[in-house]
Amino acid sequence: MSQLVFQSATQMARMIRDRQISASELLEAHLAHIGQHNSRLNAICNLNQATAQMRAQQADEALARGENWGVLHGVPITIKDIFETAGLRTTAGYIPLKNYVPQQDATAVARLRAAGAVIVGKTNLAELAGDYQSTNSLFPRVNNPWNVDYTAGGSSGGSAAAVAAGLSPLDLGNDFGGSVRQPAHFCGVYGLKPTDRRISTAGMIPEVPGMPLCIRQMMTVGCFARSLDDIRLCFSLLAGADPRRPDVPPVPLDTPTGKPLSQLKIAYTEQWAEFPVAAAIRTSMQQAIQTLTTAGAQMQPWLPPGFDLSQLLQLYTRMALYNQNYAQPRDRYTIRRSLELVWRTATQGDKALRPMGDFSRFLPEMVQPSLKGYFTALTERDRAIADLDQAFAPWDIWLLPVAATPAFPHCPPWSAVNVDGRAYPHALANGAYTMPFNLSGHPAITIPIGQTPNGLPIGLQIVGKRWQELELIAIAQQLDTLIGHCQPPPSYQ
Repeated sequence: MSQLVFQSATQMARMIRDRQISASELLEAHLAHIGQHNSRLNAICNLNQATAQMRAQQADEALARGENWGVLHGVPITIKDIFETAGLRTTAGYIPLKNYVPQQDATAVARLRAAGAVIVGKTNLAELAGDYQSTNSLFPRVNNPWNVDYTAGGSSGGSAAAVAAGLSPLDLGNDFGGSVRQPAHFCGVYGLKPTDRRISTAGMIPEVPGMPLCIRQMMTVGCFARSLDDIRLCFSLLAGADPRRPDVPPVPLDTPTGKPLSQLKIAYTEQWAEFPVAAAIRTSMQQAIQTLTTAGAQMQPWLPPGFDLSQLLQLYTRMALYNQNYAQPRDRYTIRRSLELVWRTATQGDKALRPMGDFSRFLPEMVQPSLKGYFTALTERDRAIADLDQAFAPWDIWLLPVAATPAFPHCPPWSAVNVDGRAYPHALANGAYTMPFNLSGHPAITIPIGQTPNGLPIGLQIVGKRWQELELIAIAQQLDTLIGHCQPPPSYQ
């Protein structure tokens, strides 16, 4: 059974089409695997067993009639509990939504259903997708399948843990500051954050149902898988204009250039000077760079001219605050939660590192946001995007760490993180390498490239040009054959 559940979604679909296995048999294998392991991980928070079994049976009956629903016909998948699913409870880990059952699928969910996927359950997450660990007030915390005493990351920790442990071959997540890339890095799987507004966010919380659509920049819909073929397939199904989101432009999918490795110009940054990464991450980065250089790639250390990390992170924070300000009710609980985040990021961690992650300086704008302030931040963001586009033009991709730290032991929300003996502010330990690309909108993918001495996964972030996701994935596949290191955690095989 374990060999079956660790196949790729693409291979599972092929096996169903070729009648090597039925959709019902495949689903039952996953349900058995979930029953054996999920209680230790808490990755799936809402199992959709009865409906999934009915849908799998319908998939088998359709195939017997010669009907094929699509490229994921009969394949069981999971969905992060931030996306609305018609008839299936959607909570976002938020107490006021504990009994919320949507009437309509999120657009991304509807597109996966239309391709024939069977939704086996919803995956656990950080409350309202607002933390780099996956804890909330409704469900037990998500544990890392490589070591359950460690976090699986956030906010899509349940997604990454489920895919890594074989509970699901494919999961739908979202990324506003690293919520796909960081959990993929922590759990040893592939995770894609596409170009800003490439995929519709219709039907996705953290805008609590009934609130206005506020998060209009930097929020992306991404996916997790154990195969880059599955990442490409899922992205291709999800991308495109949506009548429910008129601001999603009808940009056609790009065509990969097919450049061989020897013709690729690859920029890399081993670490930000301001936030050095853990030694194990730096070692894996250096080994990957050396392997690619030996294989003939044109590699060069690089930072964009005039690159100012502090300025970019401050602009990201301002944009995030303006986008989120009206997305959730201003009740006592939400205000207290927000102030706790601000206080901990301002007071915890090495004093020399705190200023860059100190959100307290933006309290006046949080309390009294202004239209002028919002448009000023938008204008500065436009300038940052244009500057990076221009600087990045000579390069095919840019390689960077995903975070300053590998997975770390569970800790209180937003508390400092130990990085090789130094206390880093929580947001910066986890997001300093990902937030700049939510700000700029560039697509980025995490691939696993190694492990720490104590056996935790290490990922590499590969950044591509905006609107060129298929080129990014194609290049990532070339690199993956040389430096990739995706494998199941030992206890789940």
